[in-house]
Amino acid sequence: MTASSTPSSPIAYEARSLLCIRDDRILFEDLSFSIEPGQALVLEGRNGSGKTSLLRILCGIRLPESGELLWDGEDIFKLGPEFHEHIAYLGHKDGSKLDLTPLENLRIARGLGKAREGIELEEALDQVGLYGFEDIPTRNLSAGQQRRLAIARLLITDAKIWILDEPFTSLDRKGIEHMERLFEGHLNRGGMAAMTTHHRIGFKEEIQLVRINLSER
Repeated sequence: MTASSTPSSPIAYEARSLLCIRDDRILFEDLSFSIEPGQALVLEGRNGSGKTSLLRILCGIRLPESGELLWDGEDIFKLGPEFHEHIAYLGHKDGSKLDLTPLENLRIARGLGKAREGIELEEALDQVGLYGFEDIPTRNLSAGQQRRLAIARLLITDAKIWILDEPFTSLDRKGIEHMERLFEGHLNRGGMAAMTTHHRIGFKEEIQLVRINLSER
């Protein structure tokens, strides 16, 4: 499955003929697609179909058995750190340091990655509904609030592509809708995303989705 492209919208991230094997079982093979600025790749399929494995491959933290991953035409494994500065990953675990405050967690995240200009750390916390919680230990936050903090880390980075594994975990319906608007903002700024989710995505119609069902591979 390949997203359409035109000369005016060059392919930014492309997968060619990916093969993934786990425990001697083929999860998917001959898988090709592309993600362009403003698009979101949505991975669907039953548990065990390889969704998380594919996200880890897209991050460059797992190698496919065969196939290519190209960032603007260049092999990501040859680009190395030059590619990884464009990636922000949110997995099943929130990845926050529980003994630190939300503000301290964001300071560390900003120091480790390429910072996005024009947004203060306090503003990012406000955007995810954590205004007033910036100075309490993260372990005292609810599961939903800790997930919001993880999403705030995305907002302060200048990563072009967000890799999201069930990003709406622990969020209520209102929280999901709010985070969808934040993800839309990233895409409208020319960003890209690749995600898995069990929730129906409520992006606005102008957002371009590339859907792949790995159960059908």
